[in-house]
Amino acid sequence: MEKILIKGAGDLASGIAWRLQRAGFPIIMTEIEKPLTVRLTVSYSNAVYENEVNIEGIKGKLVNSYQEAQEVIAQDKIAVIVDENADIAKEYKPDIIIDATMAKKNINTKIDDAPIVIAVGPGFTAKKDCDYVIETKRGHFLGKVIEEGSAIKNTGVPGNIGGYTVERIIRANGEGVFKSVAKIGDFVKKGDIVAYVDDREVTALIDGIVRGMLHDGIVVTDKMKCGDIDPRAEQSHCFSISDKSRAIGGGALEAVLYGLKNLRKQGKK
Repeated sequence: MEKILIKGAGDLASGIAWRLQRAGFPIIMTEIEKPLTVRLTVSYSNAVYENEVNIEGIKGKLVNSYQEAQEVIAQDKIAVIVDENADIAKEYKPDIIIDATMAKKNINTKIDDAPIVIAVGPGFTAKKDCDYVIETKRGHFLGKVIEEGSAIKNTGVPGNIGGYTVERIIRANGEGVFKSVAKIGDFVKKGDIVAYVDDREVTALIDGIVRGMLHDGIVVTDKMKCGDIDPRAEQSHCFSISDKSRAIGGGALEAVLYGLKNLRKQGKK
């Protein structure tokens, strides 16, 4: 099967990796030294902190080299490496690169980086920066494969879940070191202390289940997203891939197969 490199290993990238690995593709994911993922229970980036994670039956393991990555892939697992610039691509030589860093801008992805280059979310233009873009905004077009143009621009307003948008998000109230009080899966009420930034209390804005929370010890900036609360209060949602991640994963699988079909038509595969 064609080799895939995914830049980023947060929850959306992990939904993509999970679906592609399940379909049989070997996968390496790259991350930063201290991932800023909040949905840690469903993100392969958590392997950076925990060494190995299991998301709905598919394991991801932290590696330190390309050789280790090959060994992990041979065990039918996803390899995760701390490699901010995706330098492992030089050895791995992937057939497909997916930028799922969710940076909302193109930092270092070019359309000629691999035979097929896919980007996730806003900040990329298909046919210029990459071959295909996957729509990430909740709503009618979520998961759509865009062949020309860009995804819908980031509005800064989180998607509506259970009638709440901005209130769902746990944000830092200034700069400092983050320390959680509530854990993922805990039920909280509006006004409860859910975390501290240095010695400042961070409180819940709504009732619900804590669905995401930054790893302790992360240095945060003012208003930075540190977690989220799900008003639907369904605990199992905290430990399973979200509807959004699954839709985007389906879009990525479509883009991969569609891209391979087009390469075969052109006689390049």
